[in-house]
Amino acid sequence: MASHFLFLGILISICSVVLASDPSPLQDFCVADPNGPVLVNGHACKDPKLVDANDFFLSGLHLPGNTSNPVGSRVTPANVVQIPGLNTLGISLVRIDYAPWGINPPHTHPRATEILTVIEGTLEVGFVTSNPENRLITKKLVKGDVFVFPVGLVHFQRNVGYTNAVVIAALSSQNPGVITVANSVFGSNPAIPNDLLAKSFQVDIKTIDLIQSKF
Repeated sequence: MASHFLFLGILISICSVVLASDPSPLQDFCVADPNGPVLVNGHACKDPKLVDANDFFLSGLHLPGNTSNPVGSRVTPANVVQIPGLNTLGISLVRIDYAPWGINPPHTHPRATEILTVIEGTLEVGFVTSNPENRLITKKLVKGDVFVFPVGLVHFQRNVGYTNAVVIAALSSQNPGVITVANSVFGSNPAIPNDLLAKSFQVDIKTIDLIQSKF
């Protein structure tokens, strides 16, 4: 009898973990209706009778992104905002272009794991494990290589070549979100108090003021 209760307890624990994950779609599709009056975790569904092929379509991902910016990279997304048909399907895509020595600064995706494939160029990529180890895991990638960034961990890419680089990356969310570390810390609105940041980074307040002025 005790073994039966133990089995039942394990089964309940497993089911609880399964039920805690994102639910699977309960219909063929739920095309996002950005004008829907109902506020939900995601987007309300468009009337299926009004759905057409364009709700599942995006053109132009072959076009290079403009990398003329301070970091030398450009992310072109293909998520639920651009493709309403992705709503509830738990997947999205990005194209990232890098100028020579351009970077995609340290950032996280709070809702998605990312798998990246190099289409052109040579990249240095890496992610940092959580506290207390904060271990940096890096690798140099060339055309055709694939690398994975686990959900929620800070990661980055850098073009280490003298020509443009291009990647395509898939993410396990219709809306993975992105938190760029520098923007969040030094460019928040309203700003995080500079004395708090100075103590956190063990620098003087003038240094924090200078960094904040750039964001």
